[in-house]
Amino acid sequence: MIKAVYPGSFDPITNGHLNIINRASKLYDELIVLVAISPAKKPFFSIEEKVNMIKDSVKDLPNVKVDFYEGLVVDYASKNNVQVLVRGLRAVSDFEYEFQLAAANRFINNEIEMVFFMANSENNFISSSMIKEMAIAGQDVSSLVPQMVTKYLKEKVKQ
Repeated sequence: MIKAVYPGSFDPITNGHLNIINRASKLYDELIVLVAISPAKKPFFSIEEKVNMIKDSVKDLPNVKVDFYEGLVVDYASKNNVQVLVRGLRAVSDFEYEFQLAAANRFINNEIEMVFFMANSENNFISSSMIKEMAIAGQDVSSLVPQMVTKYLKEKVKQ
């Protein structure tokens, strides 16, 4: 059984993330979408909100699980018998960061492989940060995020 983890802040999850989740779920026996908790980031949504949005978005994918973790993703993978870390690449600018991350992860545990998925053309400009900025500015982002996320964004923007 091959297990993979797709980590991210998912603040919020976007259709770009979902595209990668759908594609990766076809390749692995189990895919864990992992909300990575980073003390350095100031999240827009709580961990519970993120997990709920992701669970709702992947409910039709039986081999996809959702979890959260504070610490190094590679440590989570080691503790949970995960063989693959899934990452997404939108643009060339993502490559340098991901290259360094892959090297660091390999230093920590060279048994875990990193697999990169290229974003598809209709989602390659989408980022969680951009979604939040657009929503706060009053733009309709409903075509860029799952339906559940649209509801959460509207509530957050009202506050």
